[in-house]
Amino acid sequence: MEAYFATQSKLKRELNLRKVAAVPNQNYKAHGTKSYVYLLNRFGFTPTKPGPYHHVNKIQQRGLAGSKVAVGGRVRQQKTLVKRVSADSDEVGDVTAEDQQNDSMYLCEVEIGTPPQKFKLDFDTGSSDLWVFSTELSKSLQKGHNIFDASKSSTFKKMSGSSWKISYGDGSSASGDVGTDLVNIGGLKIENQAVELAKTLAAQFAQGTGDGLLGLAFPSINTITPEPQNTPVANMISQGDIPKDAELFTSAFYSSRDEAPNSFYTFGYVEEDLVKDQEISWTDIDNSEGFWMFPSTSATINGKKITQSSNTAIADTGTTLALVSDEVCDALYKAIPGAKYDEQNQGYTFPTSVTADQLPDFSVAIGDKEFVIQKGRQL
Repeated sequence: MEAYFATQSKLKRELNLRKVAAVPNQNYKAHGTKSYVYLLNRFGFTPTKPGPYHHVNKIQQRGLAGSKVAVGGRVRQQKTLVKRVSADSDEVGDVTAEDQQNDSMYLCEVEIGTPPQKFKLDFDTGSSDLWVFSTELSKSLQKGHNIFDASKSSTFKKMSGSSWKISYGDGSSASGDVGTDLVNIGGLKIENQAVELAKTLAAQFAQGTGDGLLGLAFPSINTITPEPQNTPVANMISQGDIPKDAELFTSAFYSSRDEAPNSFYTFGYVEEDLVKDQEISWTDIDNSEGFWMFPSTSATINGKKITQSSNTAIADTGTTLALVSDEVCDALYKAIPGAKYDEQNQGYTFPTSVTADQLPDFSVAIGDKEFVIQKGRQL
């Protein structure tokens, strides 16, 4: 490992690399149900527990149809997220922006353009687009955000014929034009990086505190058409003289209860002080679906191991939740005094009088090793 760290240390000095602070968003309001609905909307998975939120297939009609025809033109079914209007009714309604978590818990500073324009972005390992609020948005949507002005950057080049669009399960979307520009992340300068300029934003995208998003997943799920573009990390590796031992990024998140609560990312190096005298574990990644996906075949609760031989998981810094199987979830809450499933909130609740000491010992596998979730972080 000494040679590994020596390579990164040399690169860090030469390029003047630095940690990118992941600053807690003071406007963020934690809400378990809203965060769960956000994930239902984003990934489209099917809830396994009863509750107001679920998916239905809605018929969508495209093109013109005759007035005497019930459905015409081009017709297709689309999986749509809906909510039950009331607990004693089967009637459903639309999922609104207010039903889900639309803000980011952490924001990171990124510079784009020449001279640099600064933005606070959500670093998201679960997506692969770098998009920002732009001057192409309406004035009302620009309010309260840092806005990218392509006309003020001498290094911006428009990608003619290219566009981008992110769509969620409730029908909401964000879209716009594409250009390339210089991007600076923690001292690492990436030339000709595809930057997506927001031209339209649904309320779900516009309500957050941040100025956009920086995707850290794999390029295959980038939404730019007609051809997906590289992420900043992919370009970092392909463009620069980056040694193989430095082809990486790291993220470190801390609870407010920790002694050193300053969360951060690094690009091109591992913060050596953080892993000093610690065992470093590695696991293979399956990027066939564009995510940082890895085996997670067990969890242990109060010493009792639950084995799930074919289970996989993804690392997603774009959410504050940890999604686990029903078997693990049920066993975890069964070990918490007073915990019960609340159908209206579509999740478990437990009394606020429960202390950290009363929570179960809990660990989950990443690859071949289980890692302990500190009790204080379960609250």
